Amino acid sequence: MARIAGVDIPDKKRGEIALTYIFGIGRSRAKKILTDAGISVDKKASEWTDDEASAVRNAISNEYKVEGQLRSEVQLSIKRLMDIGCYRGLRHRKGLPVRGQHTKNNSRTRKGKRKTVANKKKVTK
Repeated sequence: MARIAGVDIPDKKRGEIALTYIFGIGRSRAKKILTDAGISVDKKASEWTDDEASAVRNAISNEYKVEGQLRSEVQLSIKRLMDIGCYRGLRHRKGLPVRGQHTKNNSRTRKGKRKTVANKKKVTK
């Protein structure tokens, strides 16, 4: 099992898919990294030689922000939006959808589990 950017890469998967286990690397970026390193996209991670694995490590560390560095940058961007008090920042602060989705029926991912609100009892005379 190869270890790249602090993540264990699965051996049984193709190189293109295996690299997507790293936060910040998707399919297209994985293809680009492998072509830059001179490795076939279809080659499994277990079939990589030590030189190929180190070439992938170097390509990732030199060119891209991944894992912890990228996570912290994203968090800082969200914190900046909240601090300046813009609309997106307020939505983040309230835990509501940020990108214009309707909230009457959906958006349970952001709002969490439903909280039932009971009706007031009518006063009898």
